[in-house]
Amino acid sequence: MDDLYEKRKKLVKRLQRDGRILSAQVAKSFIEIPRELFVPKQIERSAYIDQPLKIGHNQTISAPHMVAIMVEELKILPGQIILEIGTGSGYHAAIVSNLVGKNGHVYSIERIPSLAASSKENLLKAHISNVTVICSDGSEGLEKHAPYDRIYVTCAAPKIPDPLVQQLKENGILLVPVGDRFCILQRVIKQNDQIHIDHLGGCAFVPLIGKHGF
Repeated sequence: MDDLYEKRKKLVKRLQRDGRILSAQVAKSFIEIPRELFVPKQIERSAYIDQPLKIGHNQTISAPHMVAIMVEELKILPGQIILEIGTGSGYHAAIVSNLVGKNGHVYSIERIPSLAASSKENLLKAHISNVTVICSDGSEGLEKHAPYDRIYVTCAAPKIPDPLVQQLKENGILLVPVGDRFCILQRVIKQNDQIHIDHLGGCAFVPLIGKHGF
């Protein structure tokens, strides 16, 4: 739909103007990934409103500006192996998959079976083949493919989950919102088996449910 594409371009320009999108690579990913494929059909006309949208099961697709903030802070490079906790509709993973390119891969964990299934369908519609969606407890990470260059969590944890720190590569970056629904986005960098934590500002996310969540 040409009008949705125009809305997508306007959204990207607005995110660039507001300092949310900083790099050409991230702008390109936002242009190339149609957000309307990752929201319920009945609200696809609202896909380019910069706010979270309901996707069922008391879950939401994150607002575009929050996706932009997170991918910029992750400093993703082509060929990297990424772990996402909280697939939702698959949109955030789709953006990241575009950034890692055909030689990279995104492993994404979703605890709700029907959302895991629908996100796979959404990714297929978007012709994305370098994302693997797994239905599991994301708070425990995914040991099978560890360590990861980058890990990010799209739901709020009571504290930084230790398994995710353990599964992060040396010099890797982990992003996780910590707190209740109104929480602080924390960036963890692992260097010499030590972790360095920065607070990146307030945010709002649904809670992380699981062994190391709420």
